[in-house]
Amino acid sequence: MTLDPASPRARFGVRFALLARRWRRALDARLAEAGLSDATWVPLVHLQESGDGITQKELAALVGIDGSSLVRLLDILSRQGLVERRVDASDGRARLVHLTEAGRARVAEIRRELSRGEAEMLADLSDADIATMLGHFERIEQRLQSLQVQRREKATP
Repeated sequence: MTLDPASPRARFGVRFALLARRWRRALDARLAEAGLSDATWVPLVHLQESGDGITQKELAALVGIDGSSLVRLLDILSRQGLVERRVDASDGRARLVHLTEAGRARVAEIRRELSRGEAEMLADLSDADIATMLGHFERIEQRLQSLQVQRREKATP
């Protein structure tokens, strides 16, 4: 099916991807002004959102980087006293990554800066507009997950 290039459906993907990049750059710039790099804030926020104590492999998937890159990043965060790695009691070979008290304090600082930046960027939208968009995002995410499962099932003999 060929779409009219001017149609909203045809324009959506590129616009969404470009907006996501601009959004991320704006947040990164704001956090950089507060002395927080994207390499630092993203894994810390994911750790907090995951409930803390997740495997390095899980964290790498959430952050979207390979395991060796995450190990180097965790070394830095550990030296800064923001995270610690502990042996997984259920699997002695695995290590779980936890936020330290200093890490939790840093996440609180990150959240404050994110809230300020997001408030500025969303100032022209009502809460109802934002709720509607979030509902659409959820539907898109569910569809993407469903498609991913279907592709895995097709690839598995």
